Amino acid sequence: MPPMIEIRNLTKRFGPFTAVDNVSFQVDRGEVLGFLGPNGAGKSTTMKMLTGFLHPTSGSAQVCGHDILEAPLEAKKVIGYLPEGAPLYPDMTPRTFLEFIAEVRGFSGAEKTRRVDDVIAKVNIANVASQRIETLSKGFKRRVGLAQAILHDPQVLVLDEPTDGLDPNQKHEVRNLIRAMAKEKVIVLSTHILEEVEAVCSRTIIIARGKVVIDCTPAELAARSRYHNAVTVSVAPDKANAARQGLAQLDGVQSIEDLPSKNGSTQFVLIPKPKRSIAVEVGQKVREARWEVDELRVENGRLDEVFRELTQTTSSN
Repeated sequence: MPPMIEIRNLTKRFGPFTAVDNVSFQVDRGEVLGFLGPNGAGKSTTMKMLTGFLHPTSGSAQVCGHDILEAPLEAKKVIGYLPEGAPLYPDMTPRTFLEFIAEVRGFSGAEKTRRVDDVIAKVNIANVASQRIETLSKGFKRRVGLAQAILHDPQVLVLDEPTDGLDPNQKHEVRNLIRAMAKEKVIVLSTHILEEVEAVCSRTIIIARGKVVIDCTPAELAARSRYHNAVTVSVAPDKANAARQGLAQLDGVQSIEDLPSKNGSTQFVLIPKPKRSIAVEVGQKVREARWEVDELRVENGRLDEVFRELTQTTSSN
């Protein structure tokens, strides 16, 4: 089965400045791709080219077999796009705006009403559906923008910062919605919130200075962190020195970093040697020494650390 998104050697220049530099990747049905990068890396520019809002300088983008330049209407019919800033008509209400979008998408009568009602319920905006959009909070405006993107049940969903401006409860709702839709669609989302990548994405691409620097799963990305399989220990202050010295002697421990005290306990993190898992030997040592440990926690890895390392290294070249 061919990929639902296929980007080949996509490049965009603005005068002498190259915003996107020879980017290529494919995305298959059922994948949720987290598209990451620092500000100015080329994320939004790539998304605008993928959705046909911006013409590439060179290269191509195909969506469900439709070339975005050669068959733009066919491609856009299968795309739902939430752009950065969620541009809306401020003098409309969410309901009238979504009815307008439904008509633009070719729906009328009972089908139009059904789709508008359905999407209002999905993004949980029924209580503000009759207010003017200009009176809504940033979070509600963002959800109205998401509603227009999914109203026609697109095969491909492109979301630029979908949870920007949402409170924690709203973020949880949107992430659940993304997970529910992901099984039958391709979803590409740009985000600065790394916890969102871990929560909803099955794959991650990081772009810096217009180039792809890594393409892997979130778990593979976390495994690149020096904190992958690190063990955080919380112990009573009077036992801290003995525990620190004893655990530092374990074969798999490379180093120890002190952490701020928490609830009266002394905390430190044990950094494992590369490709080592130290949880079992740490647990055995704690039991043998009979230290009263308040917490023993294994880390998956820190995405923010890996993100900084990849993007700063690229930026310095």
